[in-house]
Amino acid sequence: MKVLKNSIFVFMAEFRRNNRFKGDGGAFKGSRPNRNNDRRENSGRRELSRQQGGECFTLRIEKMVQGGEGMARLEDGRVCFVAGALPGELCKVRLTFQKKDFTKGRVVEVIEPSPDRVKPLCPLYGRCGGCSLQHLASEKQAEYLEKVERENFRRLAHAELPEDFVIHTGNAWGYRNRARVVFRGNSGSDMGSANREGSANRARFGFRGEESNNIVPFENCPVLTDALNDFLRGPAATLISDGLAGGSKNAGGRGDSRRLPRELDVNIFDNGKGDISFYYPGMHKSDFDAHAISVVEIGGRKIEADASVFFQSNLGLLPELVDAVRKAVDDGLASGKATNDWLIDLFSGVGFFACILQDKFKKITTVEREEGCLRHAKVNLSVPAENVSASAEDWLVENVVDVPATLIVDPPRTGLPKEALNAIVKSSVNRLIYVSCDPVTLARDFSKFSEVGFTLSHAEGFAFYPQTPHLEMMFVLDR
Repeated sequence: MKVLKNSIFVFMAEFRRNNRFKGDGGAFKGSRPNRNNDRRENSGRRELSRQQGGECFTLRIEKMVQGGEGMARLEDGRVCFVAGALPGELCKVRLTFQKKDFTKGRVVEVIEPSPDRVKPLCPLYGRCGGCSLQHLASEKQAEYLEKVERENFRRLAHAELPEDFVIHTGNAWGYRNRARVVFRGNSGSDMGSANREGSANRARFGFRGEESNNIVPFENCPVLTDALNDFLRGPAATLISDGLAGGSKNAGGRGDSRRLPRELDVNIFDNGKGDISFYYPGMHKSDFDAHAISVVEIGGRKIEADASVFFQSNLGLLPELVDAVRKAVDDGLASGKATNDWLIDLFSGVGFFACILQDKFKKITTVEREEGCLRHAKVNLSVPAENVSASAEDWLVENVVDVPATLIVDPPRTGLPKEALNAIVKSSVNRLIYVSCDPVTLARDFSKFSEVGFTLSHAEGFAFYPQTPHLEMMFVLDR
């Protein structure tokens, strides 16, 4: 029975990862949803649609689970994951999805509300694909997430999080420096110079809908920074329209022959000082150089990135993660469990952690498969460093780590590939700093590390995305 229960929770975690199109920082870490899977996604939506008029039940919510849903049980014993419900509440729930061993539902009416329930601030709550935890008071969200993760690690890793485990929090609103929005132009609008301004004025921005590709337009998003909202209400549409028209000319086409695209995904980034960068697929190099690149000052360093690559979305809270990683590195060097001979930064992105820590090590290696990130890493590291374009697993398999190097891993939501984990185990690394954007895969990987002698020395959480159930964590593992 325990195996069945665990498999249900793991399946649901995978289900949420594969069916949520906007919300966490993970929206920018790892690959985007594959539109080639439209047949499968549309099939899933048809099944949901058939269930919209499904049977209603009055259910008592037992607890919150990974993904922020409430968990209840039907009379037949099946688990029901209920969107919009909080622990302890009595809710009228309409089923939206059914399988043999579990169901999903949505709150129709809250009969007995939790004292921690609040009215969602955003009028698009429940339609937009993000911020699904707005019905829970902001000051209570970290407390609920801690309970969820403690139970996760008990169930999935058969271990307890340390008693001193803490979740760092920051501003509940207006915190998000980075997002992917959908630019929706007037598909019938000529992009010639005479009509471009009018076309831009008719363009709108939106987010993907909940578990769908539908676009939900918005005028102001309460979790975005003021600078990003001002940019979207102001010059964004004109800049994008002009860039698309100029790109057509530079590509040898006629400037007046293209039309505003019906839909275009656009990454936007606020560097914390109100300077906005943006990127969209097909952006011409001259526009990329002018508008996509930015510099962030953090941890006493200037770090270059661009809006096409991953960077943390909550710059207000990011210094606390930087401090935690620095302390973990210093403690490892002081204890002798790691040395300053070699820093290995896997899944290094733009070389963020290596840049912050570069003055502490004799040798630095960053490993990142995305070429766009690698270009910035070469700029960000002022000391000689080996910046490798490769997957972490390939690099680990091909390179012998025969000294107790300091190792930092910051993988995507899928966690460490099996080959990478096995190579770390066989190496001389005795201290591992694991930064995770998915507690479920972190629990899975920790369980495997613990089987071969690694212990959890320290753990911290970081609520980078208030109003969502997403949590980032940092583990320090020693052997």
